[in-house]
Amino acid sequence: QVQLVESGGGLVQAGGSLRLSCAASGRLVSSYAMGWFRQAPGKEREFVAAISWSGSSTYYADSVKGRFTISRDNAKNTVYLQMNSLKFEDTAVYYCAADSSESKSRWSSSWGMGYWGKGTLIIVSS
Repeated sequence: QVQLVESGGGLVQAGGSLRLSCAASGRLVSSYAMGWFRQAPGKEREFVAAISWSGSSTYYADSVKGRFTISRDNAKNTVYLQMNSLKFEDTAVYYCAADSSESKSRWSSSWGMGYWGKGTLIIVSS
């Protein structure tokens, strides 16, 4: 079993920055790929970014490329999402996820993802 706890959400003005953290605990958590999804009101949950267990591979949604950076510290069992140049349309609940698969195709959909955090809300004011 893997437990994921997000932190770092809040209210920010457009153009600003935030850093999300996801603390993971549980058996073999450092061997899991981890990432972030988000869900805006009235919309489906969508992929944002993912990182392999070693940190050598990262994937991003086109909508956040060049603005968001995912990283992980396996010594701390924590994954981070640095978000810069935030836009109003980035407003959503952000969920941390973990899965044994590192494939890009696996992370393109939220269906069947192994483990989820409870989410943290980000509101970007225009």
